Amino acid sequence: MKVASILFRNGSFEQEKNDENLILADADLVLGFGSRELVSSEAVYTEVKEKFPVSKLVLCSSSGEINGTEVLDNTISFTIIKFSSTVVKSSEVNISDFPNSYEAGKVLMQNIDPVNLKFVLVISDGGLVNGSELVKGMNASKTDDVLIMGGLAGDAARFEKTVVGLNKLPSQGQIVALGFYGDKLMVSHGSLGGWESFGLERTVTKSKENVLSEIDDKNVLELYKSYLGKYAEELPGSALLFPLAIKMEDNEEPLVRTILSIDEDHSTMTFAGDIPEGSKVRFMKANFDRLIDAASGAAGACLDINSFTPKLALLISCVGRKLILGSRIDEEVEAVSEIFGKETMLIGFYSYGEISPLKPFADCVLHNQTMTITSLNEID
Repeated sequence: MKVASILFRNGSFEQEKNDENLILADADLVLGFGSRELVSSEAVYTEVKEKFPVSKLVLCSSSGEINGTEVLDNTISFTIIKFSSTVVKSSEVNISDFPNSYEAGKVLMQNIDPVNLKFVLVISDGGLVNGSELVKGMNASKTDDVLIMGGLAGDAARFEKTVVGLNKLPSQGQIVALGFYGDKLMVSHGSLGGWESFGLERTVTKSKENVLSEIDDKNVLELYKSYLGKYAEELPGSALLFPLAIKMEDNEEPLVRTILSIDEDHSTMTFAGDIPEGSKVRFMKANFDRLIDAASGAAGACLDINSFTPKLALLISCVGRKLILGSRIDEEVEAVSEIFGKETMLIGFYSYGEISPLKPFADCVLHNQTMTITSLNEID
């Protein structure tokens, strides 16, 4: 397995890192994460296809690009991979062709060859897709020993639209799954948040899927505005600073849910994943040091699963973390680098949702506000 990276910025390719002399035009897989304007530009896409003519090419809009230990905006960060024996197959669907995200997830997985399938990387539209229903559908169609990781595309902090594409110009509603096959492929994963809960535990009293109306019989939008105070006028972006911790069952680990949009006319809030009636929720807030420590912890969890040094680590972190950390955002990526070391190439993006199991190699769930890491290598 050989990996390289290159950055598209200001109309040209630059900052190529290719220590193994990988022939870029002969790569098996290219992942590109970048600003919506760049990844959806026909002129840029033409340049990219000329550079990677035979590769499986996945492009995804982001809320910030991770390139090494840098976090960038208004670029496209490319990861280029050539495997020694691993085979990559693909599946894609568009949410507009299905009644709901659950059915889209089922078909997405059903279209991937299950024989000797080891790992699935899913990159999904982040605005039109209900991420928690998507992963439920994927889990329903997979075998127990298949790991699913991935994330939802971003759009800076605008929440206007996101785009994803497989071997074509990215567009809205697309969901792409890459299936990895091969005995030599080593995969590990980790996902942690670092957010702190505060206030009373409350009960969701009115909701439908990922649209929340009432908590403790009180209108959720008014309740959020009372918590946000001076930030209320900056909704929905400011709500990223105060996500919800949600527990479906008393004995399970809480998941974090962040807001995608608000509806002032109906006084509702739409989240990146389901908020079922009867579930317990608490407001959350950020602590700088805990967020950065969580990034280190996610990397450490990868090494706990498999002690090999990863050749590549794919980092998918939440846009909410980027807004909180601000000028310190590079610190969480640097914290990951310190755990893995210089031999591991870091690449990734800031997202509207992260997909990872809660426990090693269990069914995947949708997370928000986490640093989620997938590490890869091929053994000889």
